[in-house]
Amino acid sequence: MRDSNLPGTDLLKTVLEPLLDDFQYWFKRSRDLLEKEKLSFMSNQEQSDLLLRVKQAQEELNTAKMLFSATDGQVGIDMATLMPWHQLVTECWNVAMRFRQAPEV
Repeated sequence: MRDSNLPGTDLLKTVLEPLLDDFQYWFKRSRDLLEKEKLSFMSNQEQSDLLLRVKQAQEELNTAKMLFSATDGQVGIDMATLMPWHQLVTECWNVAMRFRQAPEV
């Protein structure tokens, strides 16, 4: 049941497009941090694994954005896809917060 003045496609563009842009922004920031800094509170393997997951999520996100654009916003994205991205962004936020709070060596 739809309780909106926006047609389905416009609703998807209004909600999903900015969400995908947000994911893109946070994944890029996280990737930059993980590639440029040595995080003293993570092992090299942990940092490398997180970076790999961010890169994979970026690839998935780019594919989703291409499909969204190619269909002129008529295709949604399943929550089963969005939730892992959200969890990864949250994990990256926590890592960035720890990095900012860590004493400089």
